[in-house]
Amino acid sequence: MNINKSIGCTVDECKYHAKKDSYCSLNQIQVIKHHSKATNPEGTDCGSFEVQ
Repeated sequence: MNINKSIGCTVDECKYHAKKDSYCSLNQIQVIKHHSKATNPEGTDCGSFEVQ
């Protein structure tokens, strides 16, 4: 598994979490918003998340 040190991540339930390190293993992630206009961090998520 590759570690992408450009994408920090603490969601160890994700399939793409780098396990021993707090990073993502994907080359890029897709950030999504929940509404037509994001106004705070809670209005966005990592759309690349997949459960292990």
